[in-house]
Amino acid sequence: NQSLHENQSRRESKGNDPASIAHFSGAKPEKRGSGFDPESTKASAPCYHLGLEIPTKHGQSTTVKRRKHTKQESYEPHPGPISEFHLHSLKVNTGMSSPVIPANSPSAGHSWNALADQVLAGDPLTQDQAMSVLAAPDDDLLEILGAAFRVRRQYFGKTVQLYFLMNAKSGLCPEDCHYCSQSKISSAEIPKYNILSRDKLLEGAKLAAEQKAKTYCIVISARGPNEREMKAVETIVPEIKEKYDLKICACLGLLDDDQANRLKVAGVDRVNHNLNTGESHYGDICTTHTFADRVETLHSVRRAGMELCSGGIIGMGEQNEHLVEMAMALRDLEVESIPLNFLIPIEGTPLEQRSELTPNYCLKALAMFRLVNPDRELRIAGGREVHLRSLQPLGLYAANSVFVGDYLTTDGQAPDEDYRMIEDLGFEVTRHDEVSCG
Repeated sequence: NQSLHENQSRRESKGNDPASIAHFSGAKPEKRGSGFDPESTKASAPCYHLGLEIPTKHGQSTTVKRRKHTKQESYEPHPGPISEFHLHSLKVNTGMSSPVIPANSPSAGHSWNALADQVLAGDPLTQDQAMSVLAAPDDDLLEILGAAFRVRRQYFGKTVQLYFLMNAKSGLCPEDCHYCSQSKISSAEIPKYNILSRDKLLEGAKLAAEQKAKTYCIVISARGPNEREMKAVETIVPEIKEKYDLKICACLGLLDDDQANRLKVAGVDRVNHNLNTGESHYGDICTTHTFADRVETLHSVRRAGMELCSGGIIGMGEQNEHLVEMAMALRDLEVESIPLNFLIPIEGTPLEQRSELTPNYCLKALAMFRLVNPDRELRIAGGREVHLRSLQPLGLYAANSVFVGDYLTTDGQAPDEDYRMIEDLGFEVTRHDEVSCG
């Protein structure tokens, strides 16, 4: 038997194993300027979570092992914080051709900084303006991040909030979400188990607190929770909150009003239910439920008096307008927390061949979401290690939150690397909502 702490120590002791690092290929740019070999970023199988011992249906137990996803480059920390002057004056020269920019965009003669002025004055970004951020040439990247950072600093200062995920139930999902290794149509080799025991959930909460997380996220794979799963969450949440100074976010699938009210009474602070993409693209990634079903769950959560956590996945074949559509839907819903994932194409899922993201595009997407949702918590979630690679630190000039540790079925960066990255930026980890915005 192996404890969470032993597993954590073993992972951190590996550091950046050169054998696990893939090399930049310089292949011909694809749809979004992809300059790397798709084979170098596609996970051949999902990665297993936390190294927990999970009971099987035959009464035996098996240790769920993990395998690191492929990293493109090792992280080299920036020697110090990047000044606002540098963000506004430096240019990124990638050598790639620039896309056609709308005539009313900042790149057509206006300043990206004017978008920050507009947002800070309380005038929301328009759809065309949001589109112009995504379509901007890479040479404008640091100016765009400078504008996003002005907004981020106004509402969150230089603080970073950490979240910790617990995969409380894996696989066994009847839905057909095309991106998910746990769906009924996935042939990916993943562990499958019902909801974890009280002791395992408490052990995860202890690790979350030790890793400086503000919020402990309890996640199950399901269309929606059954009664046994509801009671398990209702029982464990008060105990976790009594033992540890943690916020609780529950991600349990589709919820009705009664289930949402029960979670509120149990002490759940926030419910996660991602929109995942724009409404007009949703039918291309899932057919067993609709975008409207997801929105209705968010309404049930709001009616129960809990905060909303909802975001999406970038890189599922969507167009720029779909991302903008999602960003504005989240703004209309007044979602408090927005996690943004970057697709890791997992073998055995319908999206296993997708590989179209570049670090620059991912950073522009984060900046667009910040400018559209200026005072909302913006979290860099799964896939940041694969798609942002050595540019991960720049993501925190737009976002103010990251997941620490591992994701659901993929491995994350070692927590010590995250702490060092945050410190090198001149930022600080906070476990509180109130921050100094100097």
